[in-house]
Amino acid sequence: MRSALQKIGLLTAGLLVGIFVSLNFSASAGKDAAVSTLPIEELRSFADVYGAIKQGYVEPVDDKTLITHAISGMLENLDPHSAYLDAEAFKEMQVTTQGEFGGLGLEVGMEDGVVKVVSPIEDTPAYKAGLKSGDLIIKLDDTFVKGLTLNEAVKRMRGKPKTKIRLTIFRKGETKPFEVTLMREKIKVQSVKSKALENGYGYLRVTQFQEETNADLAKHLDKLFKQDKEGLKGLVLDLRNDPGGLLTGAIGVSAAFLPPNTLVTSTEGRTEDAKRRFTTDPADYMRRSQDDYMKSLPALVKTIPLVVLVNGGSASASEIVAGALQDHKRAIIMGTQTFGKGSVQTVLPLSNNAAIKLTTARYYTPSGRSIQAKGITPDIVVEESANGKAGISLREADLERHLLNDNEKGSEAKSEKPEASVSQEEKTTTQKNDKKKKADENEDESRKPFEYGSKDDYQLSQAVNLLRALQILKR
Repeated sequence: MRSALQKIGLLTAGLLVGIFVSLNFSASAGKDAAVSTLPIEELRSFADVYGAIKQGYVEPVDDKTLITHAISGMLENLDPHSAYLDAEAFKEMQVTTQGEFGGLGLEVGMEDGVVKVVSPIEDTPAYKAGLKSGDLIIKLDDTFVKGLTLNEAVKRMRGKPKTKIRLTIFRKGETKPFEVTLMREKIKVQSVKSKALENGYGYLRVTQFQEETNADLAKHLDKLFKQDKEGLKGLVLDLRNDPGGLLTGAIGVSAAFLPPNTLVTSTEGRTEDAKRRFTTDPADYMRRSQDDYMKSLPALVKTIPLVVLVNGGSASASEIVAGALQDHKRAIIMGTQTFGKGSVQTVLPLSNNAAIKLTTARYYTPSGRSIQAKGITPDIVVEESANGKAGISLREADLERHLLNDNEKGSEAKSEKPEASVSQEEKTTTQKNDKKKKADENEDESRKPFEYGSKDDYQLSQAVNLLRALQILKR
């Protein structure tokens, strides 16, 4: 048997070397970088394992499955955002950026073998059920998540509209896991929302950055300025629980409030094409044959007092916007520390209609701050409620194998926790001293979805108070 394994291993090793040499030369063609030496010993070990599985695994496994799993494993062990996308997942990703897709409405990551909620997308089944950033999904129907890859778990959560799925959730601070049953929907995300607030102030919310975000933002801004005949005194831009999306959307939103040709963000990676600078020039935010929606906005948009609300669910593109407006001193950032997802993923299509999503660079604010695993620190920290207690949020720095912040070399970038945070041990002790009835009531209350922009929105009320104070100071 050992002889047979060795033969299979040698054949596989030869095949792999041929493939890697081909890939290496094609990837390096036309570049100055020398072709790196292939790791022959490691490839031989890989071939030995491959041969052992083909020869002796309890059930037969086809070559396509083994190679696909090998590719998936290589990518998933790099960082939380690199991944192999099979043909179905690749198609889903393309549909998602257009703002219409099927599923539950969750941005998720993987931590310790279970799915962690990064952010529920507003007005989706997950949001309406009260799921929150940091929730752990431990079971999907009767299947434990432990042992599944992130892609496998996401596939199980997706499905045909009007079909149900039961999630078992563990939430820190609660006494036991709880179940929620969600109805999958064909989700149409409303990227931009707005409304006029009392006394001449406007509220503008971006829930996700999509292909139509820039056009929608321009329409809502135009509407807000026309609604108030006496002129807007100030504006609140709400990016809380905005998980990000298209970079062009982030640049376009920034361009609405910043002068022309102003730096929004830059990227740095190992290859020359990963080193980019993105400005408010229309070429950097317009897609295909779009009109430049920003050029028709009222001139006052560039100077109106602006407060940007962020929290631990503000990630990626929303952090780019907050960082740009903060660095150029165009807005006051209020809320809590953002998620810290400051890495660039390049989608590279493959010949079999699949693709790989590969982390190729880091994002930087105009002043050169790295967003990765750090996030944007608000100018004014305001917790989500008046009692000052911080909600428990998942952040990039909490994820396994997260890419480090290169501005903080020599030490891992830690997720910043507000001083008001309560430790898990303190929460447990407090709960033990509480009566069970009161604890259950609190748990039920914590599962209710929160409506951003409502009269109970404490952070928004504080943002409006700040705008009023700025108005008084101008007099």
